[in-house]
Amino acid sequence: MPFYIARGLSDDHLLAPDAVAIPMRLRREEASPSAGPLIPGLEHTAADPVANLSTAARAYLAALGFPDPDGSEVAADVIWYHALAIGYSPTYLTENEDGVRQDWPRIPMPAAESLLTASAALGRQVAALLDTEKPVPGVTSGRVRGEFKSVGLFERVDGKPARPEVGDLDVTAGWGHAGRRGVTMPGKGKLVQRDDGGLDVFLNDVSCWRNVPQEGWDFTIGGYQVIKKWLSYREKPLLGRSLTPDEVRHVTEMIRRLAALVALRPELDGNYRTVTENLFAWPEG
Repeated sequence: MPFYIARGLSDDHLLAPDAVAIPMRLRREEASPSAGPLIPGLEHTAADPVANLSTAARAYLAALGFPDPDGSEVAADVIWYHALAIGYSPTYLTENEDGVRQDWPRIPMPAAESLLTASAALGRQVAALLDTEKPVPGVTSGRVRGEFKSVGLFERVDGKPARPEVGDLDVTAGWGHAGRRGVTMPGKGKLVQRDDGGLDVFLNDVSCWRNVPQEGWDFTIGGYQVIKKWLSYREKPLLGRSLTPDEVRHVTEMIRRLAALVALRPELDGNYRTVTENLFAWPEG
C-alpha cells in the first residue's frame, strides 16, 4: 500500500524514501502582517487553524453543499478520508499503477455529497484499522466479530499454557538477523500451512499465532510485509529479551486488523467503481 495515515509526524521512510506527510489542517503560530495568507487567496488570523484545502477543493465542497471547511471538522477531513478509501482499493491501484509508481496518483472525485460522504466513511474505517493505538470494536476490542475470533490466536503447539519463564515468548524462529552497520535483515522464519488455507506463524519451536490468513500475512505497506517486518526486529538476539504478553496480544490484534482490511476490499472496490461512474465535472482552468 502506498497510502497511509498517522496521528503524528511519520518516519521519512515510512512508505518510500522521502515520503511526504500532508497535514489535514494548518496553523501559522507566529504570523507577521507581511507574511501573506497561509493559503493564497484566503486570509486568516494567526490563531485560526484552517483546513489544508486549495481554493479549487473548497469550491468543490461548496458545489456539493458542504459547509465552510474551516468551521467544520467533517468538511475539513472528508476529501482526505475519501482519498484514503480510494487508495486502499486494489482495483484503483491496478488501474492507476503507472501514476502511483511515478508518485503522482490521481484521486477521482464524486459528483454528489452522498457519495463523497459514504466514501469518506469507508476511509475512516481504514484509518481506524491502521491506527494501532486505537481499539476497533468488533476487531480488537469489545465483542470480536465471529470471523475474527479464531484469527491470530497465540498458543503453544501442545495446547498447554504458555510459560514465559522458560522461553515460550522468545522470538527465535529466524525472522531477522543483524546485518552490516547494524541494519536488521529479514529471515525465513517458520510458517506452517494449515488445511484451511491459513498459516501458523511461529515465534519458536513451541509457540505460534494460529490461523493467520494468507492475504493478511502477504499484506504490505510501503513494500514490506507488515507482520514479518515486525517480527524481524524482535528476534531475541536483536531485541535482547522475550516478548511481553502485551506484545504477543499486539500481534494478534495486528493480524486481525490486516484481516479486516482484506475483508474491506470488495467494498472499497465497489466504492471506487461507483465514484468513477459518477465523476464531478471540474470547471475549465
